Amino acid sequence: MKFKYIYALLILGMALFFAPVNAQTKKTTKKAPAKKATTKPAAKPAAKKPAPKPVVKKTTPPPVAKTTAQSLGDAVAKIAQDTSRRGNQVNGPDNASLSEEIIVTTAYKPVLADAVKIRRNPDLEDKTPFKAPLTYKPLDKRLERNTDIKQMEPMKMPAIRDSDLYNNLVKGGAGSMKTLMGEVYINNGRDGALQTGAYLKHFSQAGTTYAKQNESRDEIAIFGKSVGEVNSLRGTIYYKRRGNNFYGYDQFNPPATAIVPAQQAFNTIGAEGELTKNYKDVEKDFTYALKLNGYLYSDKFKARESNIVLSGFINQTVKQFYAGLNGSVDLSTQKDSAYSLNNSLVRANPYLKFQGEAYKIDAGVNIVSEFGFSSRLLVFPAARLEVQVIPKYVRLFAEAKGDINRSSLKDFSENNPFIGPNINIKNSVDQLDLAAGLKGTLAPGLGFKATVYRNDVKNMPLFVSNFNFAKGYNRFMVIYDGGRATVTGFNGELDLRASPDVNVFGRVEFKDYKLATEAQPWNLPKFKLSAGTNINITDKVRLTGTLLFRGDTKDITADPAAPGTTKIVSLKSFADINAGAEYKVNSRLGVFAQVNNLLNATYSNWLYYNNYGFNIFGGVSYGF
Repeated sequence: MKFKYIYALLILGMALFFAPVNAQTKKTTKKAPAKKATTKPAAKPAAKKPAPKPVVKKTTPPPVAKTTAQSLGDAVAKIAQDTSRRGNQVNGPDNASLSEEIIVTTAYKPVLADAVKIRRNPDLEDKTPFKAPLTYKPLDKRLERNTDIKQMEPMKMPAIRDSDLYNNLVKGGAGSMKTLMGEVYINNGRDGALQTGAYLKHFSQAGTTYAKQNESRDEIAIFGKSVGEVNSLRGTIYYKRRGNNFYGYDQFNPPATAIVPAQQAFNTIGAEGELTKNYKDVEKDFTYALKLNGYLYSDKFKARESNIVLSGFINQTVKQFYAGLNGSVDLSTQKDSAYSLNNSLVRANPYLKFQGEAYKIDAGVNIVSEFGFSSRLLVFPAARLEVQVIPKYVRLFAEAKGDINRSSLKDFSENNPFIGPNINIKNSVDQLDLAAGLKGTLAPGLGFKATVYRNDVKNMPLFVSNFNFAKGYNRFMVIYDGGRATVTGFNGELDLRASPDVNVFGRVEFKDYKLATEAQPWNLPKFKLSAGTNINITDKVRLTGTLLFRGDTKDITADPAAPGTTKIVSLKSFADINAGAEYKVNSRLGVFAQVNNLLNATYSNWLYYNNYGFNIFGGVSYGF
């Protein structure tokens, strides 16, 4: 309604305005254009804001306005078109006024910008979200306000099928260099309270570098273990034999008389038993253990040795405080064609231990009494300290200890099987052994241990050659450094378990010797590296590998060019690489292969006694 009244007022005003204009056009046609200019803008509001159609029909302007507009248009057409005139120039300069005259030559044509198109297609996919029906189940559980950390429940081991287990195993193989090997293991089966069994092993090889360059090893044992409610009892009876020949000589300067290799065999019959109290996680627990072992040793000649050792400990635990006593009685005799000796020791080691979350301290002394062919009483420190440097990862340790080391014919023969008769017997003394280092875990699965040490040793035993090729004698003997020797060195160990199927480990040793009476540490290397790996390719394929690198050593021997004199001979460093593979055909049957000395290196652990070259053997194994 508001627009209707406005429109009516506009029409009425136009009618009243155009009436006098028509009268003026008859008298003076020069002023008509000015009137026409004023009427045109009056019509523009009607074009911009058109009224509704029903209202326009009812308020049509009278015919007089149309006639007036036409006469005005004719008058404008006769006037010269000059849109830049200012003032009233029609009547001359004298008739100029302050009014400005505007001439509109064409009708107003509004220009609209192009429409902006919305380029968006409708989404025709049905994306109605799925709303699952909600169900509520109240928990019938008591609310606990205890915020303390609870003990973790142990994870149960998966059940083992009986078909995957077997109690007995047979393994056999053969290969180059007349290699023969066989192993048999027998066990009574799964029984948490009683375990009994036996095993038998054989291995033999024969080289081609020297005549009768052969070696054999045999071992048989019977064992048993019984676990009771309070104590556990374990026992083993065994027999070991190692045979070889004295085949060594200087190939570059062979003796005039051919060497006839003599046979050697070392036999050991032994037994051991142990009684221990089962561990219980209780305070003020009293623990104890008792162990008895012994053996009878002999070689193919006249060397004999017997040994029996009774050892044990008692320990009383009170929270973080431990008090105890270790002790042993070591009775031994050595016999040969030139002597019969009683060489025995008694040890007592009282100690106190303190243990906390970040430290562990062992403080004690080691009292050793030597009796038999030599009699003396010595007291040594027995202390150890461990401190956490990085909690749960790295520990710092330091220790100081000492002891008397009993000389043993059995130990000498296991280290060097080419020893001769009537080995000199003299006990060495570790007067003071100091060590310090770090151990722990660098990363998950990566363990390490690094140790620096300094040992003061009196009467250090050394192997040296004792050859007389003119008489066909090519064996070693044992001598002792007559004073106080100092050994300093470094040991490093690394164990990397990258995954349950990959394990790599290694050990490196550096040693420096300062002897009292001897010129060199005869047949003792200053550097040694050993490493190995176990890799499970699949559940059926397993690979193994070992590496041994030993630095050069020196030996002293008689000089054939100058009778009655000696010379120093160097044994070169060497590397020995071995590899093995196993394949499981099924849960019971498997095949294996072993390759030794992959580099086919010619090296010697002992002067003129070369090791075996490249050799390979393989076989099968069966479980039942």
